[in-house]
Amino acid sequence: QVQLEESGGRLVQAGGSLRLSCVASGRVFSSSVLGWFRQAPGKEREFVANIWWGHGRTNYADSVKGRFTISRSSAENTVYLQMNNLKPEDTAVYYCARNRRGYSTIPNDFDTWGQGTQVTVSS
Repeated sequence: QVQLEESGGRLVQAGGSLRLSCVASGRVFSSSVLGWFRQAPGKEREFVANIWWGHGRTNYADSVKGRFTISRSSAENTVYLQMNNLKPEDTAVYYCARNRRGYSTIPNDFDTWGQGTQVTVSS
């Protein structure tokens, strides 16, 4: 049973950078997709980025394209989210999630979730 644990969230000024990490305990199969989602107060959880664990193909929400980069380290069983040029509207709890069945951007398709890490961007 895979468990996910995020870290790296904190308060940062607009224009700054953060790198979030998500460590997976247990084996992550190559057919799995690991994703980052975020949820701001009063809003629904939304897709940010995902990556195929096996071949590393990535996909991004339009709102973060060109600013965020998702990557993974098979050796460390970790997926990262590098966030640059952060904006106040990026403020949210960021969640890491796993979908065993493959590609999706829909939260309900992901079967395993971390507890989340808070990112706050001040203006």
